Amino acid sequence: MFLACFDIGGTSIKYGIVSVEGEILYDASTPTEAHLGGETIIQKVVSISKELKRKWDINGISISTAGQIDNVNGIVVHATDTIPNYTGLNIVEIVQIQTELPVKVENDVNCTAIGEHWKGSAQGVEDFLCLTIGTGIGGALFLNGKLYTGQSFSAGEVGHITLYPKGQACTCGSAGCYEQYASSQALEKLVSTEFGETLQLIDFFQLLKSGDMKALACYDQWLDDLTTGLKTMIHFLNPRLIVLGGGISAQGDFLLNSIKDSVYPKIMPNHARNLEIKMAMNGNKANLLGAAKIFLME
Repeated sequence: MFLACFDIGGTSIKYGIVSVEGEILYDASTPTEAHLGGETIIQKVVSISKELKRKWDINGISISTAGQIDNVNGIVVHATDTIPNYTGLNIVEIVQIQTELPVKVENDVNCTAIGEHWKGSAQGVEDFLCLTIGTGIGGALFLNGKLYTGQSFSAGEVGHITLYPKGQACTCGSAGCYEQYASSQALEKLVSTEFGETLQLIDFFQLLKSGDMKALACYDQWLDDLTTGLKTMIHFLNPRLIVLGGGISAQGDFLLNSIKDSVYPKIMPNHARNLEIKMAMNGNKANLLGAAKIFLME
């Protein structure tokens, strides 16, 4: 049994063929072209699915996507303007009718958590929090060994915890949200302001590791905001594990050790006891694995 799995992000659509054992047999990507809108993006998924169907004996299609997702009916409950006209779209209905295959859909960060629980850093852990740090900050909760989605499929919106009341405007319509200060995009903006030019984060981290004082000041400010938000989550949820994903997690132990050194002194001793913080093991492929797993769980 093979599954065609997709991960729809604001920049690219990653896709591949995943076996029931969780082996990714083939993977590729294509630009999302999010500005063209939700229906155009889903038609891309349909087109790629038909191509994969001709080459592989696939039994179903499973989709990880940005947005708040009704995973029962396959509908985008809410999405920001990053993908115009996405809210209200019934992804399952569209893809299922046009491909004549069963389809499942789930939020992308939830898929990260499911993928890491199945084949990654959260294997065997019943209670954990998964955060993805990228353009924004996404969150997913595992409680008692199961994904917790909330009563309207929107649990885990940790990026919109208020960090600074009356702070920077956020895409959600509020202000002072966590992701406006602690996302990788927030770090990029901070660095651009300090250095007076746009720096890629990979170049910034090279400066940082070389001991550049301006880079260190930016990093310390960003890290303090990141771990202040983590402190709130840890005190509220008391998780056994926090798994960190997203593009910035490519910084590996350097970032992980910085986070640990900053957050542990901020939290109460009993909350720190037995708490582990790990990087996601599967990187960008965690969402494809998670998408496969949600299909197999049916």
